[in-house]
Amino acid sequence: MMKVLTIVSHPRTQSLTFEAVRRFTQGLEEAGHETDVLDLHRIGFDPVLWEADEPDYSGPPKQYSPEVQAEMERLLKYDALAFVFPVYWYSIPAMLKGYIDRVWNYGFAYGSNHLPHKKTLWLGLAGASLEHFQKRDYDKMIALQLNIGMSDYVGIKDSSVELLYDTGGDQAHIEQLLQRAYQLGLDYATTEQATPTL
Repeated sequence: MMKVLTIVSHPRTQSLTFEAVRRFTQGLEEAGHETDVLDLHRIGFDPVLWEADEPDYSGPPKQYSPEVQAEMERLLKYDALAFVFPVYWYSIPAMLKGYIDRVWNYGFAYGSNHLPHKKTLWLGLAGASLEHFQKRDYDKMIALQLNIGMSDYVGIKDSSVELLYDTGGDQAHIEQLLQRAYQLGLDYATTEQATPTL
């Protein structure tokens, strides 16, 4: 059993992204895990990196802003992480990127320290098809960025990316996507690392 923080980034709670969160966390709970949902929009998280949270590589450990310190403390209460988000421009939304920039900061997530989490899942919802993503290796690009450029860099070796494609499909297809989100929660502790191949 693990304590999993599920972090969601979407402007609307009545969205497929939030429905995927609900199904994913249902799976987590049925598998015996504890989970809390961190809704970046609803807590009013500011994704803009200002001077107070700019990494300082030259001096002693930096005291970051109260907002960032609070989020760092929140992260340390959990064994594992999951991010659920819409795919924008073949990447994560600006809100989520700003969260990473500010909270996964120098001296906390990299540098003299690393994150202690056992696992990270990146669950993205994509409007385009699998074939569209595979045509120019967008799927591999996203996996490389999230698994290696982010998770591995901060010390989380078990990281996987799961993309739910064709989110504009018919209701039967949408239900398949949501069932996949539920299954990912149910199998969270047993899913294998999906390290991208180059």
